[in-house]
Amino acid sequence: MLLGAGELGKEVTIALKRLGKTVIAVDRYAGAPAMQVADDFAVINMLDADELERVVGQFAPDMIVPEIEAIRTTKLAEFEERGVVVIPTAEATYLTMNRTAIREVASVELGLRTAKYKYASTLEEMTSVCAEIGFPNVVKPVMSSSGKGQSKIENADGVATAWEYACAGMRGDEQQVLVEEYIDFDLEITLLTVKQRNSETLFVDPIGHRQERGDYQESWIPAKMTETQLDSAKDMAKKVTDRLGGAGVFGVEFFIAGDEVIFSELSPRPHDTGMVTMISQDLSEFDLHARAILGLPIPKINYYGPSCSAVILADRESETFHFEGLEKALSKENTSIRIFGKPTTRKYRRMGVGLARAESTDKARALAKEVADSVKIVYAKRV
Repeated sequence: MLLGAGELGKEVTIALKRLGKTVIAVDRYAGAPAMQVADDFAVINMLDADELERVVGQFAPDMIVPEIEAIRTTKLAEFEERGVVVIPTAEATYLTMNRTAIREVASVELGLRTAKYKYASTLEEMTSVCAEIGFPNVVKPVMSSSGKGQSKIENADGVATAWEYACAGMRGDEQQVLVEEYIDFDLEITLLTVKQRNSETLFVDPIGHRQERGDYQESWIPAKMTETQLDSAKDMAKKVTDRLGGAGVFGVEFFIAGDEVIFSELSPRPHDTGMVTMISQDLSEFDLHARAILGLPIPKINYYGPSCSAVILADRESETFHFEGLEKALSKENTSIRIFGKPTTRKYRRMGVGLARAESTDKARALAKEVADSVKIVYAKRV
């Protein structure tokens, strides 16, 4: 049972179906991408413990795979106690879906290098914390996904606006933000860490990515790192995923600043920046996740060459729209696209992704952008 049925859940569903599994997709709205390819689905408020109890009782899953943050994680612990496998574990799901908890584990418990940070639950607290951290700084809701509610504050004049934006992007029922120092980094990477049940931890080649409004716009593989930097990132990723336990793909994010590798965030599931793996290699992050959670072997990951993903974004709200330009997008060699099948659009909502492979990452990035830009969302005219 997938709790969260977006575009990442859709690809996980396809990977599991290829291995003969029955998949139930659950989300808060009907017609979510994973529901379109799953065996069955349910629409519930996943923060409601009673609704979770009802849907788990109805379908009796052997395994629960959380795919988003807005879940009543205390209920997952109850399911786990009854013998249902929670991916990666109920505790890991709680820790990683709350920026307060995972930051404390990484920084305080494990001693990993992180940005300086503090928390705030009111505008007044945030004003004080921002002054203490200094400007510029970055504000993130404690519970959110895909960069929602995240912004950079240049000076004190921007604090109130950032607070309102963070509150609008929050998930869950906890009104709290994380304020952290702004790291003037050279590169931001995702290190997909594959924790296996019966074998050693594996790492996908590092993925570089670029963000706008706190959400990724393009990602490429391999990211250019020194051997020392990569070894440091792998060491930190293994420490934190060993602490969390369980099995599956973890998206571990780092800032690279000079020779320094700084832990940023962690997702206990395939990562949006990892969509580039759908063209860069034989086993995508979704295939790796499926094998890892099922305890199946992963003998080797074969890479095809430098690759990139670039997002296809909507620019307005609509329930009636279609896509044009697919012929142009797919006319180049070594390219592909994914249209996610989301039933509605909104400004900056990710509706698809362009994928490309080339002889260098620079050429792959240019080609992926060309592919994504070729796809146009055409909205119905208002009557």
